[in-house]
Amino acid sequence: MSDNNTQLGQPQSPTSSKAVASLVLGILSLIIPYVGLILGIIGIVLAKKAYYEIDQFNFNGRGMATAGLITSIIGCSLYALIIVFAIILGGFAAVFSF
Repeated sequence: MSDNNTQLGQPQSPTSSKAVASLVLGILSLIIPYVGLILGIIGIVLAKKAYYEIDQFNFNGRGMATAGLITSIIGCSLYALIIVFAIILGGFAAVFSF
C-alpha cells in the first residue's frame, strides 16, 4: 500500500529540487578533486535556497538540504585546508631553498 497521505486523498508535497542538487553537489565536493571547493560553495548556496523554498512553499526535502549543507561545508573545509597546507609548504620550500 502507499503512504498515509495518499490514502487519505491528500496530495503529497513535492521534494525541493534545490535540496536534491545541494546533496549531490555536497557529495561531489568530497569526491572530485580540484573543483571540490567550487562545488561545495554552490552546494551551500543551493542548500540555503532550498531551506527558503521548503519554508515558503511547504516542500519536502529538509533532511536532504541539511545533508547537502553539511557535506558541502565539509568539502569546502577539506579543500581550504589543502590549499592552506600547500601555501605553507610552498613558503617553507621558498625559505629553505638553496
